[in-house]
Amino acid sequence: MWWIIIIGILFIAAAWVAVDFKLGRQHFIRTRMKRDYPVRESDIRLFSRGPDLFDTMFKEMKMATSSIHVLFYIVQDDHLGFRFMDLLMEKAREGLEVRLLMDQLGSFSVSKSKVREMKDAGVEVAFTQKVRLPYLFSSQQRNHRKITVIDGVIAYMGGYNVGKEYIDENDKPELSPWRDYHLRIEGEGVHDLQTEFTIDWYRGSRKQIEDDPKYFPEPEKGLIKHRIFPTEGVNIEDFFREFIDEAKEEIIIGTPYFIPTPILMDALCRALDRGVDVSIIVPDNADHMIVKETAFPYFRELIPKGAKVYQFLNGFYHAKILVIDDHFCDIGTANFDQRSFFINLELNNLIFDKAFIGTLKKEIAKDMMESDLLSAEDLSNVSVMTRIKEKIGGAISILL
Repeated sequence: MWWIIIIGILFIAAAWVAVDFKLGRQHFIRTRMKRDYPVRESDIRLFSRGPDLFDTMFKEMKMATSSIHVLFYIVQDDHLGFRFMDLLMEKAREGLEVRLLMDQLGSFSVSKSKVREMKDAGVEVAFTQKVRLPYLFSSQQRNHRKITVIDGVIAYMGGYNVGKEYIDENDKPELSPWRDYHLRIEGEGVHDLQTEFTIDWYRGSRKQIEDDPKYFPEPEKGLIKHRIFPTEGVNIEDFFREFIDEAKEEIIIGTPYFIPTPILMDALCRALDRGVDVSIIVPDNADHMIVKETAFPYFRELIPKGAKVYQFLNGFYHAKILVIDDHFCDIGTANFDQRSFFINLELNNLIFDKAFIGTLKKEIAKDMMESDLLSAEDLSNVSVMTRIKEKIGGAISILL
């Protein structure tokens, strides 16, 4: 009798989770904010190493004179996180307006005592995407964005979070060094990133940041045309499909998690059928269970059509890039997976500059040199356990 009770409880729990997820997502879609920014002109610098990124970012934060606004999905309770938070406190004590916004679950390791210490120093601290009833769907929907705006004139965005693993000090040696891409922006695009921060800041703190020239100074145009592209559970799928359908020669996808939708799989297959060169870079070493194996069924369909799948060997590959021919690339926070497409709050930068794309492709070439090509034979000779992981991953792909 006891096992019938246990099965009944599990069935009820599973049904409740399914209903909660469906209703929670419907509520999210009804209340989401859709924003369309115009094409801007900015100067953009690409970072592909965490130590270089944080040395530069922290140096510019130290030189700030009026305000520092920061949003990260993850801030770790380690020496880099402490260095980061201590810097914010130092600038707040100097009299600057300093605001730190963190995802509630992504930055759960930041202690209450550290938050109190920052607030006592004058830093305004808030958490976004708090888990709330009635929909526990909110525990799945994360703010995956990363934004830093300094004095309203310099901004950073991309894939790096704050923690020692992002400066190549991961406790798991197989996940170090950490390969990612981040952008420094100076020019018109900074206004859009400042706007994105103010929107998320209000959501987390319920405090409004006013539209003031000290936050939005008159920008100077840069050399690179680009467009800031925020998403909230929709838009990315159709947007990526349009670009993939326009590709004539080459598509490059870099992502730590490759779990495309049927629409995007169809678009990639069509591209291969018309002779487009499709390359996909993924990590060989996974940082989460099941995600690596969940991609295998998709690769079994794409590789026979001519797609090249590179498994990155030198540490962990966390980049989120899409390159279409020589006229468009996307760098941001969205992975090529269903969680980023349908659940998370993401922030991408669409860049339309041939010279910048050339610089990016040189970095991508290094990634490919440090990778092994995955073959159809590799995917046909997998263990029973791998097959089981594939099935489990496929069943819960939107949550991975």
